[in-house]
Amino acid sequence: MTASPWRALANRRMLICVLTGFSSGLPLYLLLNLLPAWLKTEGLSLKAIGAFALIQFPYTWKFLWSPFLDRYALPWLGRRRGWMGLTQVLLLAAIAWLGTLSPSAELGMVIMLTTLIAFLSATQDIVLDAYRRELLPEVELGIGNAIHVNAYKLAGLVPGSLSLILADHLPWQQVFFITALFMAPGLAMTLLVKEPVTVAGAPRTLRDAVVEPFREFFGRHGVRSALLVLAFIFLYKLGDSLCTALATPFYLDMGFTKTEIGLIAKNAGLWPSVIGGLLGGLWMVKLGINRALWVFGVVQWVSIYGFVWLAWLGPAESDSMRLAVLGGVIGLEALGVGLGTTAFVAYMARTTHPAYTATQLALFTSLMAVPRTFINASAGWLVEGLGWFDFFMLCGVLAVPGMLLLFKVAPWRERPEGSA
Repeated sequence: MTASPWRALANRRMLICVLTGFSSGLPLYLLLNLLPAWLKTEGLSLKAIGAFALIQFPYTWKFLWSPFLDRYALPWLGRRRGWMGLTQVLLLAAIAWLGTLSPSAELGMVIMLTTLIAFLSATQDIVLDAYRRELLPEVELGIGNAIHVNAYKLAGLVPGSLSLILADHLPWQQVFFITALFMAPGLAMTLLVKEPVTVAGAPRTLRDAVVEPFREFFGRHGVRSALLVLAFIFLYKLGDSLCTALATPFYLDMGFTKTEIGLIAKNAGLWPSVIGGLLGGLWMVKLGINRALWVFGVVQWVSIYGFVWLAWLGPAESDSMRLAVLGGVIGLEALGVGLGTTAFVAYMARTTHPAYTATQLALFTSLMAVPRTFINASAGWLVEGLGWFDFFMLCGVLAVPGMLLLFKVAPWRERPEGSA
């Protein structure tokens, strides 16, 4: 019997996916969007702002402590919800604290606290990903992860739009405090939902939690195929990740104000991202994850060249035409990245084994975060050496190898079991 995409939307699990996505995206987009704008207005150089991408290293190494979260439970709420609640409370407090600091006078403290936010956010992602994978049946992986990714992008409007607009009218301390309060809905969800019922249960020992997930993954695929899967996960979003590494400073260099960026650039990306991602998730129920990776990946790749076009136009005084161009470029980027991420996250979830959900998903999402953390740290040097136009052309070239690996890891004609 063919699964109905509309029936898949109409259940409580989809609302939970909205809140897991929002809670997961807020701290990351704070680091990606609000932090660079804050540092630039405080007088830091592009090189220094680009180097701040290194504080996101916990996203690339979270698989190291994910076995600990798989093996042990806190004495309240359960194995998944206990860690979810703790990280959400600490994130709320740390984000509010960040606004009390001055980057020019207390740079060391800013680095330490933003690194802590990245660590707490990465830890929250481990348990949110595991919770969602254990919550969703196979047939709902595509649509559930589409909703999660859309809510993830929606969360970016808080630090990337609302907070930027507020920064033109309020002190930074109040801006960060208001931003921190948006962690509250996710915390409320954690307190209200139930712990997912799993057949596998927790690993019996810490050694089992560390060793068995990797043994199972390489044993199931074979070493060569497993390495190709890992290479694909690393490369698939390399180009678009680097492309948006310094998006906010780029818009500022093109002559747009912070308010224009907040109102036009960010909101222009909202509806294409939400509508495209939801339609992509519904389409995946029929199309399958493999074919979605192809179709959505092409859109994701083409969207990079919108930034090439905007860089070619160069800086100028903003007018209605320039704002329309900016809105179109950001809308296409949001559509492409939203579609590509939707299929990509569903692919990673499908590739895990139910007994080792947290550790294997942490490994996959850590690899996905490597470009954003380490390669993106070089974005400032690349821009200063190449200029914006050649930088975005390079991003387009770097998107190609991940697409070529689809021939091996997700063939168009193959529709594996559970592909929806």
